[in-house]
Amino acid sequence: MRTMHTENANKRKRVAVLGSTGSIGTQTLEVIEEYPDRFEPTLLVAGQKVDTLILQAKKWRPKMAIIANEDLYWKLKDALQPLGIETAAGQQAINDAMEADCFDTVVTATVGYSGLAPTLRAIKADKEIALANKETLVVAGELVTEALARSRSKMYPVDSEHSAIAQCLSGEDPESVRQLLITASGGPFRCLDTEELGKVTVKDALRHPNWAMGAKITIDSATMLNKSFEIIEAKWLFGIAPDRISALVHPQSIVHSMVEFVDGSVKAQLGVPDMRLPIRYALGEASRLPTSDNPLTLNRMSHLTFEEPDAIRFPAIKLGHYALRKGGNTACVINAANEIAVAAFLHEQISFTRIYPLIMETLEAIPYVAKPTLEDYIATNAAAREHACRLVAAIR
Repeated sequence: MRTMHTENANKRKRVAVLGSTGSIGTQTLEVIEEYPDRFEPTLLVAGQKVDTLILQAKKWRPKMAIIANEDLYWKLKDALQPLGIETAAGQQAINDAMEADCFDTVVTATVGYSGLAPTLRAIKADKEIALANKETLVVAGELVTEALARSRSKMYPVDSEHSAIAQCLSGEDPESVRQLLITASGGPFRCLDTEELGKVTVKDALRHPNWAMGAKITIDSATMLNKSFEIIEAKWLFGIAPDRISALVHPQSIVHSMVEFVDGSVKAQLGVPDMRLPIRYALGEASRLPTSDNPLTLNRMSHLTFEEPDAIRFPAIKLGHYALRKGGNTACVINAANEIAVAAFLHEQISFTRIYPLIMETLEAIPYVAKPTLEDYIATNAAAREHACRLVAAIR
């Protein structure tokens, strides 16, 4: 793993936080606050929550603050300009800021497809990346890994599962890996039958048993599509063949993932379900930062269980391997359709059990592109979202 440039070795690492007002973004700022001698946030980016962004900027005094919603720009500017904080708005401003000199590491904690373009720009600018936006690799894993190969940029996973795998692989010969075992909590509906799943409400779906997450990722956990996304992400992060990556339901969320080796041994990374642990590991460039928070007790480790995921009740678990087998723009279509379907469910426009069929219907409608360029991904995302929106409208 690459350390900071020599000229910054004795300075605080300057951090850009994309999605600073969301769940991962706010926890990233909590971690930064734990280590004031190590880190400082110098760029904050939010989507819609301008009031929260203003409060964060007034506290942290970054060099720059950006709001994605251009309609909210004047409120941001009026609040922060007197403090000497530079402001901007819009997706293009976010993308352009990724090549700025005011930060060393970017935590990409935005939701969905929106993380792809700024991540690619950050890679081009040789920035270190703490990746919390799994959709970046889901949508365009081949494009991103090719860009990384041409760059001095290093990518550190923030997802708890991929952070766990990275820790288990540390110091190991990649050729000695037999398989990656990605754990899943099973979500809030693990024990419901098919009929009961058809009656669940938004409130039910947002009640995750272990993790405090944003609404979109919580619904993805409930459908188990997030595990499909994590299988795709693991393929690109670790270069492991898809048939050697699988998911395993672990309701306690203490074992964050495991790696099985060719000699039959298995390494696992354990910890309390707290996203600040993988955030610390990523910001520390795979070094361990001391903390007294949330120690893992023997009591919490005494009853750990594992089971196979149920692909009948949760068919979305199959989409990760399907997308990797087919390749091309398949995962991009799945992600776009899912973003529309989840938003529709959260707005009570469709039922929980309609999410997966809507994704499949969109997959059937969007033309397959075997070797997509960035422009192809952009067009695929737009077409899939438009088609999924039409499907939602027809249901209503």
